[in-house]
Order: sequence, then structure tokens, then C-alpha cells
Amino acid sequence: MTAALSHADLAALHTSCFTMPRPWSETEFAGLLSSYGVFLVTGDGPSFAMGRVIAGEAELLTLAVNPSGQRHGFGRAALARYETEARTRDAEASFLEVAATNTPAINLYLSHGYTESGRRRGYYTAADGSKIDALVLSKLLD
Repeated sequence: MTAALSHADLAALHTSCFTMPRPWSETEFAGLLSSYGVFLVTGDGPSFAMGRVIAGEAELLTLAVNPSGQRHGFGRAALARYETEARTRDAEASFLEVAATNTPAINLYLSHGYTESGRRRGYYTAADGSKIDALVLSKLLD
């Protein structure tokens, strides 16, 4: 497990991983992390997952792995740490949104037991202005 990441570190890592949806700023990370029920788990790679638990339900807000460390199990480990932390906060289920075009992430979540439970039409806007659906994936936490 890596040392704690600063808000600036989180924003820089998020920027290296995402263009769509747009990466979050240092200020946005600071705001989210001060919100009720929000938690962060960090890991190797470097990597992190941020979630929120409210009323027994966990939401994976974002998961990021340094591009040079992708496809080495760091994302899988971050997702497992997120689920463990969600359970310790009494979450019984987890859900997330992922761009319908993000095949590597979809494959990660499906291999981790998530199933499609909905679709948000036109949820994301690509750099060219086109709209991309979000898949809503969910899983009961054992």
C-alpha cells in the first residue's frame, strides 16, 4: 500500500487516467473527501479508489491506476480494498457508473461480480461533443 496521496497527487493521477469523463481537480477531490460518507483507499501502482456509503449502499465514485501500472492487478486490488472498506461501513450493496465505451473497466467490474442494472443514456460527453451512455453496474456485498 502506498503512502497517503495528497489532493494534488489524486488530481494528477486522475488526469493521467481520464479524458472522459473529465478528470477531477485538486479542489474537487478536497470537496468530495470532506463530504459525508466519502472514503479513499490507496494502493500500489500508484492507484486509488474513492467511494461513498450512505444508508447501506456504496457507490464507487472513481478508480484510477497510473497508466504505467495498468494490467498488473492494481485496479483489481483497489476495487477489492474499496469493497472491504464499504463493508466495514455497513454497505450491503455497491454500484457504479462506467462509460459504455470503457471496455477494460467494464471487464474489470464484470470479473469482480458486478452486473448491469441500468443505463444512463447520454450521461457522458466526449471531447468531440458526442454523448456516451453510462452503464450502471451493481453487486451485493457478501
